[in-house]
Amino acid sequence: QVRLVESGGGLVQPGGSAILSCTASESDISTYNVGWYRQIPENQRELVAHISANGENTYYPDTMRGRVSIFRDSAKNTVYLTMNRLQCADTGVYYCNAYRGGNDIWGQGTQVTVTS
Repeated sequence: QVRLVESGGGLVQPGGSAILSCTASESDISTYNVGWYRQIPENQRELVAHISANGENTYYPDTMRGRVSIFRDSAKNTVYLTMNRLQCADTGVYYCNAYRGGNDIWGQGTQVTVTS
């Protein structure tokens, strides 16, 4: 079964950028659809970006469109999320989710803190 590890979080200045990585082991992530989600304090977990297994279809909620990009690197068995123009409201834990049929797998999350 695929295992996911997120990385790339940390402190970011307001207006800055971040790139997050979701790296899979034990299996090939290329057969899974992948979504990046975030947990903002006091809010429900929300979708940030989605990419299909074949990488040809991406989706961004209106609240994220224009600030985020999701892409896959099959050679590294990794799905990336880039985020731009980050603000304090973007602070939270960002999670990678891989799903295929009845399988639904989450990573442990990576903390992104936007502060001056």
